[in-house]
Amino acid sequence: MLKAGKRIMNSNRLFLVCVFLIISTGYAQDYQFPFENYKLSIEERVNDLVSRMTLEEKVSQMMNKSPEIKRLNIPEYEWWNECLHGVARAGKATVFPQAIGLAATWDTNLIYKSAVVISDEARAKHHEALRNEDYGRYKGLTYWTPNINIFRDPRWGRGQETYGEDPYLTARMGVNFVKGMQGDDSKYLKLVATPKHYAVHSGPEPERHFFDATTTKRDLYDTYLPAFEACVVEGKAYSIMAAYNRYMGKPCCASHQLLEDILRKDWGFDGYVVSDCNAIRDIHDYHNYVDSKEEAAAVAVKAGCDLNCGSRYEYLINAVAEGDITEDEIDVSLKRLFVARFKLGMFDPPEVVPYASIPTSVVSSKKHRELALETAKKSIVLLKNTDNTLPLKKDIKSIAVIGPNANNLDVLLGNYNGFPSQYFTPLEGIKNKIPKGTELYYESGCNLIAEESAMSLIPADVLSFKNKTGLQATYYNNTDLSGKPITKRLEQGINSNWNSNPVKSLNEANFSVQYTGKIKVEVSGEYTLGLHSNNGYKLTVDKKVIIDNWEKPKRRLLKEKIYLEKGKAYEISIEHFHKGYPAKLEFLWSSPDKTSFEKAIDLAEKSEVVIFVGGISPKVEGEQMPVNSTGFDGGDKTNIELPKVQKELIKALHATGKPVVLILLNGSALAVNWENENLSSIIEAWYPGELGGTAIADVLFGDYNPSGRLPVTFYKSTKELSPFVNYSMKGRTYRYFEGEALYPFGFGLSYTKFSYENLKLSKLKMTATETCKISAVVTNTGDYAGDEVVQLYVKDLESSVVRPLKSLRGIKRIFLKPKESRVVHFDITPEDLSYFDIEKHKKIVEPGAFEIGIGPASNNYETIELQIIN
Repeated sequence: MLKAGKRIMNSNRLFLVCVFLIISTGYAQDYQFPFENYKLSIEERVNDLVSRMTLEEKVSQMMNKSPEIKRLNIPEYEWWNECLHGVARAGKATVFPQAIGLAATWDTNLIYKSAVVISDEARAKHHEALRNEDYGRYKGLTYWTPNINIFRDPRWGRGQETYGEDPYLTARMGVNFVKGMQGDDSKYLKLVATPKHYAVHSGPEPERHFFDATTTKRDLYDTYLPAFEACVVEGKAYSIMAAYNRYMGKPCCASHQLLEDILRKDWGFDGYVVSDCNAIRDIHDYHNYVDSKEEAAAVAVKAGCDLNCGSRYEYLINAVAEGDITEDEIDVSLKRLFVARFKLGMFDPPEVVPYASIPTSVVSSKKHRELALETAKKSIVLLKNTDNTLPLKKDIKSIAVIGPNANNLDVLLGNYNGFPSQYFTPLEGIKNKIPKGTELYYESGCNLIAEESAMSLIPADVLSFKNKTGLQATYYNNTDLSGKPITKRLEQGINSNWNSNPVKSLNEANFSVQYTGKIKVEVSGEYTLGLHSNNGYKLTVDKKVIIDNWEKPKRRLLKEKIYLEKGKAYEISIEHFHKGYPAKLEFLWSSPDKTSFEKAIDLAEKSEVVIFVGGISPKVEGEQMPVNSTGFDGGDKTNIELPKVQKELIKALHATGKPVVLILLNGSALAVNWENENLSSIIEAWYPGELGGTAIADVLFGDYNPSGRLPVTFYKSTKELSPFVNYSMKGRTYRYFEGEALYPFGFGLSYTKFSYENLKLSKLKMTATETCKISAVVTNTGDYAGDEVVQLYVKDLESSVVRPLKSLRGIKRIFLKPKESRVVHFDITPEDLSYFDIEKHKKIVEPGAFEIGIGPASNNYETIELQIIN
């Protein structure tokens, strides 16, 4: 029996060996080249691949749009992808609050969760694109985010993309975002994160292609570099984007100091560097740093810029011929790029890549949208709340919602954004929240910036179809109103984002609709009728075309004047087609009886409370464009106050005697001085993402106790600041600003009160290499449960060099029920007390006294002294 058993076991072993050999042989036949064998090391695979490429092929793979190389089975790849606060520019995706809003949560774990959601959706979209043989931009796995530049000045248009003005907060947010994006697999990267724009970059936007940012070494190491170092050393970011501008005379994309000495030698970075888009062009064309395009490409690669967003690296072929660079030097960069692609699993069977099986059903899923809502709620900062105006009573009888941002999609999305499957503006959020029986009135009252009279939504009661209020809408799943309609229905007015009242079976990215019915007015006179949409439309009145924006749509808003007689019914037809995301169409007018401004005042006078939703918009602060006379024009700003038209309307609303709650939607600090002195309540909601309106309504009605904190200082004016082009940190941000802020960094109110007591250090003296603990008892002394963001600040009292007035060094977000207390602990480490010694080229802790404080804001904390001894 024993011998028979051995024979059976040996037979089984032989069978298994044969099966393994068959499988191995079969797999061997699946790949043509050794680099395709996923069982080899990445180094072996990359070396094999690069050794088979011609110079022309190598260069082709070093630009963002890398073509297919058929003979080597290398598929085409687009390196340029965006996901600042959700997968961007690639159709539907969950849209979180803009980055500045993410920072306002002061919740690093929440940022990590958000990044995991974003990377899940990015992976799902990428693999779906591959299945459809779509290799286009924004469908890849290498993402050019997060933006961890320091928001040093509120005039910078792109500050909204950052995590604020503080290096520590920016580092904590950046590290957790990078980790959430790149995943935790031991072999494969989920995505590649690309912190940007390395390293000293924050405007002015119109000058970024030729600007030279100059700083002291102290500011470089104390302010501009720490977040990048943290994202590289701790976060393990596998890519870095170098900035457009020069730093200390050298283009960032050709700076050996930045890319070689600091990034690779000091921090041990082993990933790849990508240029900002067309920044290699700037080296020659605008910085005049070298004499030819070939030299520009060569100096960038030799400095360590591996990938060109743009096409100037095509000149590398001639650069080799002219002796500006060698093919071996090109290979160094090329290998870094292919290591990234192999780490992403691009050349491996999908079944062995753990992230390749994420289904498309996760995109904009309920779970993801719930996290977007939680994030939006946590990002909202309560700046003022006198007389307990907020939260609003649940049995309130009437509310007037006024303002240019009350029903605006743009201010939910910010920039570098995706498109939500469903979104709720502040108006819609409030409408969904109010109890039955509460009257809700809405009027924009003014434009965002323009001083001409605003147009109003045409009210449903002047529109009719077969004696019923509203218009008949006929929908088609094509863009030319052809064939059989999918449905017909009565709609009360044309202010549709097709969220609150969706159309069953509608192809939301490719449809057309025709509205028909009659319009009858109560006042004779000249009306201005307008249609507002991103796509084509046409308005016909009594069979006469009044507005035609169908063929090659020219503008979003077109309007025409027409005389309408009281009591006469006019037949109207509105045709509209839509492509892409998201869909929106508004039917507007200016009536001869009252302006939108006057209507807003009337509504305020008959309401218990006025909610004014204003601020600015990503259309007037953002990237690169020069400002105009208003101080707002899509790029940097010269004016940080509310636009004049909004201020005038707010003052008129305040004069009615009704309490006015101001909701700010913006991506940068605003100097709302008059508003702070005169209005009852002010809420900062940033650009809050797809469910921003729901989050705002939850805060207004007390279903969520606001807990956001400011990641930037709100100044009283720009007169207190240095010129925008000055990169010196002196007098900037809470760390160096000696004036009185309107709202300080870290500030944020709650519907409850918190007290801080019993501040203790575990030791009052220690050496520079030791660690100690600091603690305080935090108590919720109010009547609402809520989150408190406990902040730790450090100040060097005896430094031999210029140090910040104070520095944030710890964050703890805690939840407390009414009357509940908790002891909050922080570790004080050498890192928290150190600075970078320029001469020794390392961080040191000097002996002497340090002030350590714990509290709710940068201007409000209890302190205790810690002595560092030799």
